[in-house]
Amino acid sequence: MFVRPLTAGTVIAGAVAAAALLFGSAAAQEPRKLLESRESLYNNIYVYGQGPDVSMTFGYNRNIYTESIFNTLDDRDLPVEYTRYMTASLLYAKNINSILEIGFGGGRTSFYLHRFLPQVPVTSVELDPVVVELSHKYFGIKDEPNFQVVNRDGRIFLNESKDRYDIILIDAYRGPFVPFHLLTKEFYTIVKDHLADGGVVAQNVEPSTMLFDSAVKTIHAVFPQLDFYVAGGNVVTVAYDGPERSADELDRTARARDSAYNLRYSLHDLLAQRRQIAIDGGTVINQDAKILTDDFAPVESLKAIEAHNRKWQ
Repeated sequence: MFVRPLTAGTVIAGAVAAAALLFGSAAAQEPRKLLESRESLYNNIYVYGQGPDVSMTFGYNRNIYTESIFNTLDDRDLPVEYTRYMTASLLYAKNINSILEIGFGGGRTSFYLHRFLPQVPVTSVELDPVVVELSHKYFGIKDEPNFQVVNRDGRIFLNESKDRYDIILIDAYRGPFVPFHLLTKEFYTIVKDHLADGGVVAQNVEPSTMLFDSAVKTIHAVFPQLDFYVAGGNVVTVAYDGPERSADELDRTARARDSAYNLRYSLHDLLAQRRQIAIDGGTVINQDAKILTDDFAPVESLKAIEAHNRKWQ
């Protein structure tokens, strides 16, 4: 929390903020309105409006899964908590000259990065063309220099590309599931081959089932360093090769890049939530969990098995 001296300007600003809070509270009580529903080759897609917020959801087996939320009053806001922690990848990368995102959704994470780092090329890869269409229609996504959306399967895109990236973000879901071919040791090996020197990969992993244990062990099989950020029912993993980044080094980088980019969500504040756990020989990750491979990736079955992650607080 930032506290400043009380002045006439502050009083006015406080009144505006109070009005905004009242408006936000009233908006939260407004009924949610279906703005558009589409059935694509890959998803049942629903776009809802509620107050200033627009949300994109996917339907799967009668359940609804939120993919993205856009605050139409503030295009630099990231209402979905875990998306803020995806940006913690900025404090790990040795350089920030290029960013790739696999799994676009409403595009808010990648467009946030584009807004604050307009000179850095950001490429987002999305399998579903209808998702891309709706993101432009409802989620404030625009065609701009250094911001590109590619309609392609993420793994095929990497296989066909010779480019390397300082940061690769992975947030591809189909309802409750990460597509199995984006969660295997072979896939992470491809990702690693497309990282620049000192590059990092951040991934959103849902932690409530046995799939989490296998996903963590699979990522760790390719990347020796793995940090965790718990974020509103999700866990963001940040993985990289080479020696471990020390807490002091990360702190210095966070402060320097906060100053350089003036980010909405402070990297220094995000870093305070960093967690490390013992993956091999520890008690949090089930040591019997299997590493997922192209010929063994029972994603849906593991998703259905209760996790019992009793040590994960």
